[in-house]
Amino acid sequence: MNGLSKGMGKVEVALRWDPSPAGQPPTDLDLVAATYPADDPHGAPAYVVHFDSRSPDGTIYLNRDSKDGKGFGFDEVMTLELERLDARYSRVVVGVAIQQHTEDRSFGDVVNPGLRIREGYTDLAAEDFAGVPGATAATVAEFVRDESGAWEFRAGVHGFEGDPATFTRVMGTARRP
Repeated sequence: MNGLSKGMGKVEVALRWDPSPAGQPPTDLDLVAATYPADDPHGAPAYVVHFDSRSPDGTIYLNRDSKDGKGFGFDEVMTLELERLDARYSRVVVGVAIQQHTEDRSFGDVVNPGLRIREGYTDLAAEDFAGVPGATAATVAEFVRDESGAWEFRAGVHGFEGDPATFTRVMGTARRP
């Protein structure tokens, strides 16, 4: 990054999946973002954004929410306006959780899941969750502020096995190498 770069600006995270086969209950995936304060970037999130919510300052929000994957193209879309996020926040972690309504489901049970992360027209990452088939949730992106205040993107899908409520509490904890 050169000295004139401001880092990441406005980022879109888009999630897609196909509807469940006929006769099976709908599959419901949710995008989730957790924001962490600079003084504790791996502790408890300052706030979590998910369906029916947005960040207190309006910088992270869902543009589209699906409960069954029946949309055309991407079923859920979340926008992160990192350039507007207050300086007291130094880290944002984005994840995907599978709602466990009537039966336990993992990414291996979801028909044709996919994820795209982009800034403007530039694709930063694409994922199909094949590396975490037994997971019920996964972190999919991490945005970290560097010393200059610019945001950096860190790609990587890390699976989680458990309920969505627990996932949102632990999704930002430090990973063991």
